Amino acid sequence: MFGKKVREHIKIIKEKELEPDFEPSAKALVRILEILTTNKPKAKTTLALDANLNYSRLAKHIVWMEKKGLVESKINKNRICVELTKKGKEFASTLSTEK
Repeated sequence: MFGKKVREHIKIIKEKELEPDFEPSAKALVRILEILTTNKPKAKTTLALDANLNYSRLAKHIVWMEKKGLVESKINKNRICVELTKKGKEFASTLSTEK
């Protein structure tokens, strides 16, 4: 019923599993952190558009960030929204002071 790509996206989001060799892109992490520090929690689709990342790539980065305790996903009005944790806010502030 679903294509291979759709099944892959669903697996990443639901199971929060990444390939063992996944390395996040520093540029993508910075874009995500900048967006989340300047806005309220964002829906994953909106965040993907704002960060200029395809949904699958964003999902992998969000899962990686969740595992590090930098963000958390919550359901808000039937949408999965991503927001920074306290640790994520502290990490983002160190990045902004290093510019």
